[in-house]
Amino acid sequence: MALTGGEFRLEREHDGRVAVLTLSRPDRMNAITWEMRGQMLERFREIDADEQIRVVVIRQEGEQFSPGGDIPGFMEVEPHEFIDLGHNLTAPARSPKPVIVAIDGYCFGAGLELSMSCDIRVATRRSQFGQPEIRLGMIPGSGGSQRLVRYIGRSRAKYYIMTGERFSAEEAHAWGLLASIVEDREGLEAEVRRIVETLLGHSPLALRMAKEVIDAGADGPLQTGIELERKAYSLLRATHDFAEGVDAFVNKRKPEFTGS
Repeated sequence: MALTGGEFRLEREHDGRVAVLTLSRPDRMNAITWEMRGQMLERFREIDADEQIRVVVIRQEGEQFSPGGDIPGFMEVEPHEFIDLGHNLTAPARSPKPVIVAIDGYCFGAGLELSMSCDIRVATRRSQFGQPEIRLGMIPGSGGSQRLVRYIGRSRAKYYIMTGERFSAEEAHAWGLLASIVEDREGLEAEVRRIVETLLGHSPLALRMAKEVIDAGADGPLQTGIELERKAYSLLRATHDFAEGVDAFVNKRKPEFTGS
């Protein structure tokens, strides 16, 4: 089985302010190859370095988001090469920009791990989720065992990781994994478009700070998180974007944030 094939195709929309990454290997239901993992890291290096890009969207080509990694291909990789497994696929979590992922259909294994490394998850009602690695005598290797427990709780995470069973979009939404669910692909595109337009109207500095404070504070003591928030608030107070936001509010006009 090949380690190559498929791609994360990068395009730009909204005058270059939105980066769109399309998971493209539809002939294999978007099973993620070793090559595609490397591409994810490369794409985010480009995205993170581009100050014009304010929002990132990850979407799929074809009927399924992803059934996970290209498992047979993994047997061609030497064990020591797995040491950094997941660092590439989870690049969205380290990006300073908000990342939205649009999910339709199967979202298993590495596909779920990729989606959990994003900031906002939206899915169709038919979508299904799971970490089936246990069926192969394996466990999740790209953050799945750690992120899933933080999203759906320890007991549920243990159950679904240890049994390899699937859970529905409705369950994922009720447990807090999904921000919203929609009826079909058309609704998915509309919901993502709505969120993108909302985020483009906000200060990119404030969005970056919100992501950093939430992620850094979530796993620490409450007081540590509050201190992070306080310091971030103080830093934003000194920005032009905050002054613009206040002036726009006072004068009842739409703010024009520049990211400065």
